[in-house]
Amino acid sequence: MAGTGIPLSPDHSVPGWLDALTLPPAQPGETRHAQVTRTLRTAITRGLLPEGTRLPGHRRLAEHLGVARNTLVDALAQLELEGYVQAQGRSGTRVSVPAHAPPAPPTGALPLSAWAQRALAGQVEDAGGEYLVDFRVGQPVPELYPEAAWTQALARRAAQALRAGPPDDPLGPLETRRALAAHLNAERGAQVTPDMILLTGGTQGALDALARVFLEPGRVAAVEDPTYPGARAALAATGAQVQPVPVDEQGVRPDRLPTQATLLYVTPGCQYPTGAALPATRRQALITWARGSGAFILEDDYAADLYHAARPPAVLQGVAPDRVILLGSFSKSLAPVTRSGFLAAPPDVVRVLAATRPLTDRVPGRLDALALADVLGSGAYSRHLRRARTALTHRRDVLVQALAEHLPGWTPHPAPGGLHLYLPLPTGWTEPRALNGAARQGVALSPVAPLAQGPHAPAVLLGYAHLNPEQLRGGAARLGRAWQDGRP
Repeated sequence: MAGTGIPLSPDHSVPGWLDALTLPPAQPGETRHAQVTRTLRTAITRGLLPEGTRLPGHRRLAEHLGVARNTLVDALAQLELEGYVQAQGRSGTRVSVPAHAPPAPPTGALPLSAWAQRALAGQVEDAGGEYLVDFRVGQPVPELYPEAAWTQALARRAAQALRAGPPDDPLGPLETRRALAAHLNAERGAQVTPDMILLTGGTQGALDALARVFLEPGRVAAVEDPTYPGARAALAATGAQVQPVPVDEQGVRPDRLPTQATLLYVTPGCQYPTGAALPATRRQALITWARGSGAFILEDDYAADLYHAARPPAVLQGVAPDRVILLGSFSKSLAPVTRSGFLAAPPDVVRVLAATRPLTDRVPGRLDALALADVLGSGAYSRHLRRARTALTHRRDVLVQALAEHLPGWTPHPAPGGLHLYLPLPTGWTEPRALNGAARQGVALSPVAPLAQGPHAPAVLLGYAHLNPEQLRGGAARLGRAWQDGRP
């Protein structure tokens, strides 16, 4: 549209500004009616058409803009509804908005609730950026997903899902819950019945629902430290006190648990991020503590389906189904787009979650849930996991061997499951020093600091599942050059 400084006659009767009024290029998908409306609205709000300006007749203005008369009439009708112009019969149409209305006063900070402020404070932002080798955790691994099995299951179930109408079971389809119960009991050593399962959109949604039901200011939640930051943020957002429990080479330390707590979040099968597997004595200590304090243990079984060794250790839930709530998701083992997760809890807990769910959530998509039932029940998921575990184990071993070659003396901790490797830093090193040195060589890593509340030994995380062997070897070589002065 034209610039400023357009001459206007004192009585606004001669449209001296008309020659400068032209249609700007249409925006993507914009109709001609919307284009004309936007042009006139912009001219008014920018002060090019002051209040009281009389617009030319419809025919003349339409010809000037190169549009049909009906298009212009429709645009003026829209602007009149918005209050920018006013039709005055024989007197024509005049602008009814002041040309230079004072801007609205700044609103200042948003009036956020205490919950929102706590939730925002718990967010961990990724630094972003492009790198030659990107070891940052949390990246998808599309070539390992069972694309054929999943798309076939979706196709088979699509018509059924469309005909089913609104979901009537707040827990999710019974068929899916039966398939999940059978899978968890057979593969994970759980004690689960379908009425103990609530389908979710993922682990984060389950954590949020449980936190809202069980926590409030004045209560205590305990979390491993370091830990998955999304868990800590969900619990802290309720206003409850979140107490960190230190982790060592064997996992969470039961001797450091608070005397009283409502919830405890742990990853006993493969501690996140260190990769430690909790031994039997500590598992029993957690259960004894939970029964004594009346707490529920939130067991995040995030790495079980991507375990590299033989069978992963059985879940805590199978030993104490009365005190353990099992959380799981298929976003890493199937694909993030599925948004298929679950929690398995005592029936009375599930009933409360189902009753409160409609206030903040809905049952996950029926189509994905039914497709998941097919993939689990047909054996396709088990076959997929065998292939994926073989590929992941190979990539992990390639990275460990490459690090041993280029960083001799360093001691990586290859986790028994999951998609990343935990690498402690040498004495005297800091995480910023390691990350900055790696970045100068074009390598991105994930720090551990955002995952910890209390003091922790400096370390970095290397996600490897999304990289091929050549990229893994190249990345290790670059780290060797970046950190050569840090060898013990």
